[in-house]
Amino acid sequence: MQVGGLSGVAAIAAGGRHTVVLKNDGTVWAWGNNSDGQLGDGTAINRKTPVQVSGLGGVTTAAAGSSYTVVLKNDGTVWAWGYNNSGQLGDGTTTNRKTPVQASGLGGVTAIAAGGHTVALKNDGTVWAWGYNNSGQLGDGTTTNRKTPVQVGGLSGIAAIASGNEHTVALKNDGTVWTWGDNYDGQLGNGGAGYYALPKWSFGTPADTPLDPAGKEFHLVLKAQNFTSLIGRTFTVRYVSGDIANITDLCAMTYRKETTIGVVQGTGITITQVSPGTIKFTVDRVIESGRTWSGVLNIITFIPAVSGPVTFTVAVE
Repeated sequence: MQVGGLSGVAAIAAGGRHTVVLKNDGTVWAWGNNSDGQLGDGTAINRKTPVQVSGLGGVTTAAAGSSYTVVLKNDGTVWAWGYNNSGQLGDGTTTNRKTPVQASGLGGVTAIAAGGHTVALKNDGTVWAWGYNNSGQLGDGTTTNRKTPVQVGGLSGIAAIASGNEHTVALKNDGTVWTWGDNYDGQLGNGGAGYYALPKWSFGTPADTPLDPAGKEFHLVLKAQNFTSLIGRTFTVRYVSGDIANITDLCAMTYRKETTIGVVQGTGITITQVSPGTIKFTVDRVIESGRTWSGVLNIITFIPAVSGPVTFTVAVE
């Protein structure tokens, strides 16, 4: 059936039990459940027909979370209203809002996404997120909820974003896909389970991931919950490059063939360079909180010491 009283609609979005439309005049309209103010009309009254969101114009993009709504304005600012128990509105509080409030300290935004948390892509290719973070879906290396936007760690050159209920996906301008957050059903696409609190490549077994320029960090995140599928398995990381003779770690120390280059403290994980450009290690257990190697919490970080483009090949046995 056709929704009555609407014309000139440019975009639509659907939340848990409410519907949002963006009209081509930059106004936003909504209907459905309004128990948390997600319709943005200043009330908590459910609406069976569209009502206009109060005091809002110049909107270019709209997204709907489960019980809240987020929009992007043509000045690059982000506004939100509705349910805010985890800070998903980004205004520095956990107070539900019945009318739009601006996400704090955020500008230059070109895209937004909403699920159980909120994600924004800035015009410099960085990604920012806020709200619920129980599975690391904000990508800041923690599982702490955030009431204001925080930058996703180690991620740049992003062209598009998407948000699930408890995980986040980003597309880089080189065509690679990065994921983080809950992975209970394999939604991160990396062949594992558990969660990743920082961005991680979605790779199969094996997969190639090109990098250019060389010297960019490769993060292999091992911190996880219910990550039993990796225990007892061996990772082989190879760098493919025309001039590779050795590799360096995050601390800029160079290692040669048949060298043990590091251990993950408190575990039996030993990282060995078996030949120039090839690293192997076996995961004997989930890395506990606070265990480090190369100075990065729960992450093994590699930087290839070559001048040209590099392709990583990651295989799991």
